Amino acid sequence: MTAATAADEFNARLSAVADATEHMLDGLLAAAALPGETYRPPRFLEAMRYASLGGGKRLRPFLMIETARLFGVEGEGVLRAAAALEMIHCYSLVHDDLPALDNDDLRRGRPTTHKAYDEATAILVGDGLLTYAFDVTADPATHPDPAIRAALVLALARCAGLGGMVGGQVLDLEAEASAEPHTPEAVIKLQSMKTGALLHYAVMAGAIFAQADAKAKEALSRYGQALGAAFQVADDILDVEADEAALGKRAGKDAHRNKATLVAALGLAAARERRDRLAADAIAALDLFPQGQTAAILKEAAQFAVARKS
Repeated sequence: MTAATAADEFNARLSAVADATEHMLDGLLAAAALPGETYRPPRFLEAMRYASLGGGKRLRPFLMIETARLFGVEGEGVLRAAAALEMIHCYSLVHDDLPALDNDDLRRGRPTTHKAYDEATAILVGDGLLTYAFDVTADPATHPDPAIRAALVLALARCAGLGGMVGGQVLDLEAEASAEPHTPEAVIKLQSMKTGALLHYAVMAGAIFAQADAKAKEALSRYGQALGAAFQVADDILDVEADEAALGKRAGKDAHRNKATLVAALGLAAARERRDRLAADAIAALDLFPQGQTAAILKEAAQFAVARKS
């Protein structure tokens, strides 16, 4: 497969997964209550849909679905788990935008959830999406084998919680309030938790669905870690270089708020070098797998993570 063909196939698959994820989220966030639920409040459901639908690259669902496809595993169950992961990501954005955290008014080119509704609703939207993500992941409709579902739930909880995304957000707030310079080592740890953990889970969840062997899981873990790190460095650079219209959110906020970024810790040139090296490391980790179409698409995802403009 040529580089141009791989890029075209990647873009087609990314778009297809985004559409499929949107359709799945639309169905999951329908008005009808599920067995065991009493009632879904209409305005609150509207706010959950506002926070989840109609935007985003859906890179995390893409990585889960394409990693599972690497082993020939496809179907609605993987898509359900991918949509659940996107709920976690969307909840984190809703809470991240709140006045108590990053205090942002714009997300994906439109008002943030707390601006479109109100702060109390936005907090509860995050709570609702977080809880519902585990509901969907644990549902037998996602996988008939309870051991697979339990493995997914455990891995998702570990990456999203205390020692993962939420813990990384805590480190981010502590760094913002610190008068000390941000060291590269501290920034790398923070970013591996706040951003990298969910991207790593996306890859490893595909391996869980496929019941991949230890050697394959180790290679995919290296891929997921390197890709997640590259993605966040690229984000740091975009905050400096991109304009607000391209980003769909406020630009230049990192330096203004003393955010712990690798641009601040290393400088722009060194941050670019690290971004590109991490992308190369992610690509190299996939050399274990046959050079077929799916492996090429996952390699292209690493290129996308560093070349994107938003």
